Amino acid sequence: MSERKQINFTIVPEDDRTQARSYANFCAISHTPFDFTLTFCEVMPLSEDDVRHAEAEHAVRAPVRAKVVLPLQVLPGLIVALQEHARLLQDSAPPAWPKGPVH
Repeated sequence: MSERKQINFTIVPEDDRTQARSYANFCAISHTPFDFTLTFCEVMPLSEDDVRHAEAEHAVRAPVRAKVVLPLQVLPGLIVALQEHARLLQDSAPPAWPKGPVH
């Protein structure tokens, strides 16, 4: 019977500069019992015609820029990392943080 050896390591993203960046200013979140899906969209300022459609449909369509599916095991670490980075940013130069969730 072979013994399992534990190896500690850090995963470092390899940035080869060929991966295109996408801008998103909205994130929709959904989940299943197995994973979380983060759908990143870019919401542009609305024209008068867009506003009329939004009033009629009670929805604004936004182009999806990226869709990321995360296994449940990744979520707690992601939440901690986001909170830590937000705290560091707020401590270094306080931005105008919104007073509550933006939906």
